[in-house]
Amino acid sequence: EVSASGQYISMSADKARRVIDQIRGRSYEETLMILELMPYRACYPLLKLVYSAAANASYNMGSNETNLVISKAEVNDGIFVKKFKPRARGRSYPIKRPTCHITIVV
Repeated sequence: EVSASGQYISMSADKARRVIDQIRGRSYEETLMILELMPYRACYPLLKLVYSAAANASYNMGSNETNLVISKAEVNDGIFVKKFKPRARGRSYPIKRPTCHITIVV
C-alpha cells in the first residue's frame, strides 16, 4: 500500500467527503475520469492527491498505474482558520474558514 496525504486543504470536510465517497474502491483510470468530469471544487485537490499517490506507487513500489485501485480514502477535519472582518461602528465579526486533511491509499 502506498499513500498520499494533503493537509490543511481550505475546504469543509463534508464537501470533500461528497466527492471521496464516489471514488473509493474504483480503479485509477476510472477515478481520473470521474474527478475531471464532476463539477465540484473539491475535485481539483483530490485529483492532485490521486496523481501523487500513483506517482508514489510507481516510484517506490515499481507498480504499473493501470493496476492501481483506490483502496482507502478518508477525510478528517482540520483546524478552523479564524479571521476578523471589520463591521460598522467599530465592531468586528469573526470568520471561521474550515480546513480538512485528506489521505488516499492505493
